[in-house]
Amino acid sequence: MLWSAPPRIDHSKICTSCRYGKEFRNLKLFGQERNLLTSAIAKMNLFLHGFEDFQIVRGDTLAEPRFIENDRLRQFDMILANPPYSIKQWDRTAFSSDRFGRNMYGVPPQGRADYAFWQHIIASLNPKTGRCAILFPHGVLFRDEEQQMRENLAKADVLEAVIGLGPNLFYNSPMEACVVVCRTEKPAERKGKVLFVNAVNHVTRERAQSFLTPEHIDAIASAYREFGDSDGFCKVGTLEDIAGNEFSLNIPLYVRPRSSEHAGSDLGAAVQAWNESRLRLRTQLESLIPDLAKTAK
Repeated sequence: MLWSAPPRIDHSKICTSCRYGKEFRNLKLFGQERNLLTSAIAKMNLFLHGFEDFQIVRGDTLAEPRFIENDRLRQFDMILANPPYSIKQWDRTAFSSDRFGRNMYGVPPQGRADYAFWQHIIASLNPKTGRCAILFPHGVLFRDEEQQMRENLAKADVLEAVIGLGPNLFYNSPMEACVVVCRTEKPAERKGKVLFVNAVNHVTRERAQSFLTPEHIDAIASAYREFGDSDGFCKVGTLEDIAGNEFSLNIPLYVRPRSSEHAGSDLGAAVQAWNESRLRLRTQLESLIPDLAKTAK
């Protein structure tokens, strides 16, 4: 697990695990974080929530993964991560010949290490029970230089869902982010498919802070559980659909606006207005430059 600044969620309105009557004391939690302050916050957070069996270590995840068993990456059932966005200072040369095989989908560009963290996480999942949810900038879904890695990732069929979130949910960035959910062994009915969720409008803003309400969280979680289509909110895309979009995972390619019929009429009106403006401009130019019409012919 990688720890970083959490999103702003209205914790006062969210049910805790205790309210569900579930046992959490048999969980074992592991985390690696390079930043001293962030790792300290993670430890304090776990103590305050009553967790006792955990191990938070400091270190560079890409250069020195700390959770190793039998000279291989330790395997986990669940990984939650918020890797640093698009870092440039990392050892790309070492990763290109990584001894743990974390470059199975390709080597990311020097200026963006996002897919290095993504591949590290997938390589750390249990091959039967492994699942992960990773917070990323939207760019990982469509940037050109990562297209081949996206294609390899899609064909490996470990990507289960792509969830787009609204802006200003994080203390350290006003940008919109996305959550990608991966699963090493999908249920049969989900194989060859990816759920796309556009939750950009599922956000509440009060007193200059944005957060997810329980209703927002329930809507997103229900979409994931049901794994179906909902007009303007979520859509299941097949591997063939993704290949048809040149393996771009950009959510608007799959989840169309709810009022698509109005959008079409607005587009038509805009095209008509542009044509009328273009003709007026040409007429004015022809009046100013008499030879223009002859030259154009």
